[in-house]
Amino acid sequence: MHAPPFTRRQRLLLFVAEGFGFGRTPIAPGTFGSLPGVSLMWLLQNFEAGPLPCLTVWAICFACGIPICRRAAELRGKHDPGNVVWDEITAFPLLATVAQPGWEGLLLGFILFRIFDIAKPWPVHRLERLPGGLGIMADDQAAGLWAGLILAAAQTWLL
Repeated sequence: MHAPPFTRRQRLLLFVAEGFGFGRTPIAPGTFGSLPGVSLMWLLQNFEAGPLPCLTVWAICFACGIPICRRAAELRGKHDPGNVVWDEITAFPLLATVAQPGWEGLLLGFILFRIFDIAKPWPVHRLERLPGGLGIMADDQAAGLWAGLILAAAQTWLL
């Protein structure tokens, strides 16, 4: 017996949760799904948004992401489906608060975020255990915070 098809509203929610289609790639959906986040970071930098607007965008994306990711996980029937990448996208406004403008900051922020998201150092891995959408969102925000701290240090001391 097949599950009934998704409603239009459910398909829209999945489209957003899955990074506007970027998270649906069969290989490395988290990496490809991060690309809309990189675009968002680029927009914030090019509009010369300071730390407060970047944090505001992050807070809105985070607050919206908890129910979006929870519901998408329910619809996909998994705790944290790999194709649900709203959590990855949301980490990039956090990175934009510290990254210096330019392609170097974008590229280094992207690479660092993917490293911390995959490696899941403390407390990233533990945050995955939080319930529902909060657990889906929290680990990627912690990875983004780690990446942001390293990015800020690298840009201050090396670039």
